[in-house]
Amino acid sequence: MSHRPASGLSAVSTALLAMSRHLEVRDVLKTIVASARELLDAEYAALGVPDDHGGFAQFVVDGVSEAQWKAIGPLPRQHGILAAMLHDEKPQRLDDVRQDPRFGGWPATHPDMSDFLGLPVRDGDETIAALFLANKRCPRPTGRCGFTEEDEELLTILAQHAAIALTNARLYERSRELTIAEERSRLAHELHDAVSQKLFSLRLTAQAAVTLVDRDPARAKDELKQVAGLAAQAADELRAAVVELRPAALDEDGLVHTLRTHIQVLDRAHAPHVTFRSGQLRALPAAQEEALLRVAQEALHNALRHSGAERIDVVLDRNGPGAVLRVTDNGGGFEPSVVRRAGRHLGLVSMRDRASGVGGRLRVESAPGEGATIEMEVPGG
Repeated sequence: MSHRPASGLSAVSTALLAMSRHLEVRDVLKTIVASARELLDAEYAALGVPDDHGGFAQFVVDGVSEAQWKAIGPLPRQHGILAAMLHDEKPQRLDDVRQDPRFGGWPATHPDMSDFLGLPVRDGDETIAALFLANKRCPRPTGRCGFTEEDEELLTILAQHAAIALTNARLYERSRELTIAEERSRLAHELHDAVSQKLFSLRLTAQAAVTLVDRDPARAKDELKQVAGLAAQAADELRAAVVELRPAALDEDGLVHTLRTHIQVLDRAHAPHVTFRSGQLRALPAAQEEALLRVAQEALHNALRHSGAERIDVVLDRNGPGAVLRVTDNGGGFEPSVVRRAGRHLGLVSMRDRASGVGGRLRVESAPGEGATIEMEVPGG
C-alpha cells in the first residue's frame, strides 16, 4: 500500500475513533457508512446486515436523501453483487457495476451508479455485513476516476475495524438486555416469595371476615384487624424488594464513580457531548445517593431524548454537609409552568418526589430556546 499523506492518515484515525465512540448498533452502522464514504470520497455508500431469510435485517445508506430512500422502496434482497460480497471473501472492485454479469438492475428511482467497490465485513469466519461504495468523485472535469487498489486496501482496514466496532456494539446491547432480563427475573422471584404468601393469607382472612360479619361481628372485627396487619406486612415486603433494586455499582463504587461511568457510556453512545465534573463530597446517606443518581439519570434521559442539545453538562458538588447536582443542556428548552400544568411530562414529578423523599429539593430553570438546568440539593446526614 502506498503511503498516504498526513492528512489522509488523520482522516483514517478520525474515522476509526468515530466508530469506537458509539455503543448502539444503529449508530455504529451509520458511522461506518459515513466514514467510508468521506474517506474514499465517494458519492454513495451503504452497509447491509444480512438476516437468515435472504434479505437484510438492517441496511444503512449515506449520500441518498430520505425522500430518495423512501421512493426506492423495500430493502434489497441478497442477490447479485450484494450476495457476492456476503459469500465471497474477496473485495469487489468494478469499473462499471452495470456491466457485471451478476448485476440484476435496480428500481427506477434508484441513483445511477457505475464504478463500485465493495467487500464483506467479517468477524472471524462469519460475514456480519456487506460494505460498498459507488461513484468515486474525480477532480478532473470529465469522467470519474474509479476506485484504486489503494482505496481497496484502505476500505479493507476500515472494514476490519468496523467488524470490531459492530461486534462490540452487539455485545453491549445484548449485555444490557440480559441485565434487564435478569433484574426483572430476580425482582419477580423476590415479589413472589416475599409477597405472594402474605397476599394469599390476606385473601383468606378477608373471606373469613365476610362470612362472619352477620353472625359474629366481634370475630369479624378481629379478622379485619388481621387483614390490616397482613396488608401492612405485604407493603413492607414489597418496599424491601424494591429497595434491593439499588444499583450494585452504587454500593461498590460510590456515587461519583457510578455517575461518571454512566455518563461516559452516554457520551460514547449518543451524539451530544456529555461531560461530568465533581467536587470533594462528604459521605451521604445511601437513600440520598440513590436519589441523586436516579434524578441524574432521568434528567440525562430527558435531555438526550427531547432537548436537541449538542452538549449536556453534569456537575456534582459539595453543598455544606450535603450535595448539589446540576444537569444543564444547551437544547431547545421549555416553559416550566406549562410542563407543570401538563402533569408528569419529562418526569419532573418523579424527580421532585425523589428529591423530597430524601429531604431534598428540586429546582428547574428553563425557557424556550435557552436550554434547561435541573438542580437537586440534598442535606446530607
